[in-house]
Amino acid sequence: MTTAIPEQPSELEQYRRDGFVIFRDVIDKELVAEAGDHVSWLQRRHPEVRPEHLGHMFLRDDPFWLRLIGDDRLVDIAELFVGPDIALFASHYISKPPYSGQAVLWHQDSAFWPLEPMEVVTLWLAIDHSTPENGCVRLIPGSHTMDTAAMRDNTEVDNVLGQEIAVEVDESRAVDMILRPGDVEVHHPNIVHGSTANSSPHRRCGLTIRYIPTSTRITDAEQPFASAFWLRGERGVNSYQTVPSYEEGRHFPFRDAATWA
Repeated sequence: MTTAIPEQPSELEQYRRDGFVIFRDVIDKELVAEAGDHVSWLQRRHPEVRPEHLGHMFLRDDPFWLRLIGDDRLVDIAELFVGPDIALFASHYISKPPYSGQAVLWHQDSAFWPLEPMEVVTLWLAIDHSTPENGCVRLIPGSHTMDTAAMRDNTEVDNVLGQEIAVEVDESRAVDMILRPGDVEVHHPNIVHGSTANSSPHRRCGLTIRYIPTSTRITDAEQPFASAFWLRGERGVNSYQTVPSYEEGRHFPFRDAATWA
């Protein structure tokens, strides 16, 4: 008599249970390599900005960035979690340089975001290999079921946010998000997560992409991280920015640039 092997939980079931799920090999190596070059290009243009902070203010007028966050393979994943009517709420690269990349202290994304209701999903696209040695994302499984906690300032250590969650975190429960370039980790806005500093000789870069259903209202469009672009389905309740056209010499050159001219 053979014992039946239990079915593995679906991506949605795992997300509901744990607050996160990983999709492997989503983006092809050529596009991931272009994204890595894009980060280097941005750093050369903005040497005064730490590479952990390559956010919306540097990307809103960037056709390659729109091409990347609008890739159907990513938006199809987002649709599993937020439905068919999809917009971008926020996105930025968090690139931790070798030996000096800053930590991200424990936090919940929902503590920062002006969204009503808090219906949003984060896709974290790995541009580089992401490991415990170079400061990969760490998550507390199941913590997405807790309410949004208060934040408190913490500048005692160099860190990206300058803040941390104001409740005790049981770090023994943390799970490392070990990713290859092109993998995507998806997480809930309430999950407690963070990452350690990069003390390795290898860069750790990822692109965070926050997708919302177009029924979710951005209540403060002046926030520096709010950069709404409509992507799919009904346009919903928000106003959206115009997709930029590609201009040679002004924008990052990429394979599909001609289609954005």
